[in-house]
Amino acid sequence: MIADGLVFARGGRRLLDGIDIAIEGDGLTVVLGANGAGKTLLLRLLAGLTQADSGDITWAGRPPDRRRAPGLGLVFQKPVLLRRSAYANVRYALDARFGTRAARRKRAVEALARAGLDHLAGTPARVLSGGEQQRLALARAMVVDPEALFLDEPTASLDPGATAAIENMAHDARGRGAKVLWITHDLAQARRLADDIVFLHQGRITERTSAETFFARPESPEARAFIAGYIEPESAA
Repeated sequence: MIADGLVFARGGRRLLDGIDIAIEGDGLTVVLGANGAGKTLLLRLLAGLTQADSGDITWAGRPPDRRRAPGLGLVFQKPVLLRRSAYANVRYALDARFGTRAARRKRAVEALARAGLDHLAGTPARVLSGGEQQRLALARAMVVDPEALFLDEPTASLDPGATAAIENMAHDARGRGAKVLWITHDLAQARRLADDIVFLHQGRITERTSAETFFARPESPEARAFIAGYIEPESAA
């Protein structure tokens, strides 16, 4: 996926201003920045959920089209789940492309097991804990073996144990060949997870580099200030 010159403005202010980025290859990319820097908005534009005012996005050389583009899994800060059982939520993501009914059932059961939710397969999703719901949302996104997995602050409201479970699932997705894009403002989490960092400040990418280089030798003054804890949250984007 390649974005070229993305601009998104509201109320006379450019919330994203000239974004050029390629999301390709393998590994886990963290989009890092203060609250309001435009991280979620960037994810929504890349996923085709929001339209940019100008600029281009291509998936495999084509404009975003969920029917033709490479598989994309999405997980948001607040899980979006069906009012069905845990199993039915995962099974819903599968269609005839994934073999026979028995093969789809097997795939769904295996996805629940990888998420540690197999014992809750028949439980209504709405009665699961917050961490279990988020694992279910991620299991549903992963069951189709997406080429890319976009995660928008998926652990923001979770305790450390639930956070570790989600992070482990993201590593599993990466190991299974998915390109993972993780949105966060949490420096400690970025250190744990990232292969590379995209640093976003006031709607602009000021740095893109390996995680090792970013934390050891940040080049932009904005990144240096953020790591040192000097950047105040920006107005919401």
